[in-house]
Amino acid sequence: MGGDFAPGVVIEGLADAILDHPDCTFVLVGHEEKVRFYLDKYGLAGHPRIELVHAPTVCEMSELSATALRGKKDCSITACARLLKEKAVDAMVTPGHTGATVAATKVLVRNLPGIDRAALAASMPSQVGRFLLVDAGANTDSEPLNLVQNALMGHVYAQYLFNIERPRIGLISVGGEDVKGNELTKETFKLLEKLPINFVGNVEADAAFEGGVDVVIADGFVGNVLLKTAEGLARSTMVWLKRVLKKNVFRFMWALLAQNAFRELKAYGASDVIGGAPLLGINGICIIGHGSSNPLAVKNAIRVAAECVRFDLNGKILAVLDESGEIALKRTEK
Repeated sequence: MGGDFAPGVVIEGLADAILDHPDCTFVLVGHEEKVRFYLDKYGLAGHPRIELVHAPTVCEMSELSATALRGKKDCSITACARLLKEKAVDAMVTPGHTGATVAATKVLVRNLPGIDRAALAASMPSQVGRFLLVDAGANTDSEPLNLVQNALMGHVYAQYLFNIERPRIGLISVGGEDVKGNELTKETFKLLEKLPINFVGNVEADAAFEGGVDVVIADGFVGNVLLKTAEGLARSTMVWLKRVLKKNVFRFMWALLAQNAFRELKAYGASDVIGGAPLLGINGICIIGHGSSNPLAVKNAIRVAAECVRFDLNGKILAVLDESGEIALKRTEK
């Protein structure tokens, strides 16, 4: 029920996804009457692999995260998290309120054993492909342990997403040298060097977009600022481009001839093919889509959720956590 265009786009995306995953059952959580309207519209009413769980309220995008847990205990996001907690489902997918999703999964689903805090892994475009940004905003206050665990979880997810055995892991900082950065990054750098991953050192933001690494590690505050800056710059660049191309008829005619090139350029930053970002570290699979997700994005978010289950993402995270030893485990006094 969350997102800018729900529940219509969710059901439309499901109509395509259900054909691609004949081994999956889909549980729709939301206002029953509204959901049934779109099930009828897209020819899914009575489908044997679709179940419906009634959740009468919604945590609106403008509401505080705590609202979903305290004031709206019967909202769709909380109901989804409860199903995941009870192992009634293997994964949850939502294009809804990110903060509410993080809060609901933190309280109800809990983290994997040894994981201190969950992290959001966002796929970003680079000059040579894409890279992962971990954490993209789940935790705005972090300690070195959290960034170490972000690196391990990002390492595993990049293995799945990019099909790379040893993805290059970089720590975002204000310079490439190990002495650059603040106290958080300097202390984290020392710990990352000891991990059984391909840590390549500090990376500046511009180098990440140039393709220098496969995974960028950051605390949630810096990561979210980087993510939103990149999104805003991409939108602004398209506005500036349109503005200068309309200055005279010759530029405009050239632009008409290059329409396909502009569409390809826009596609570099499109999140539709990725679908959503996983909330790494919780005791279940949770894929969070963009609030403006269209049916294609929903379809691909469902695909990512199913593939993460088949990949045994959490099992592999626990394995690399165990391999890393005490340096990466949540301290008992915390």
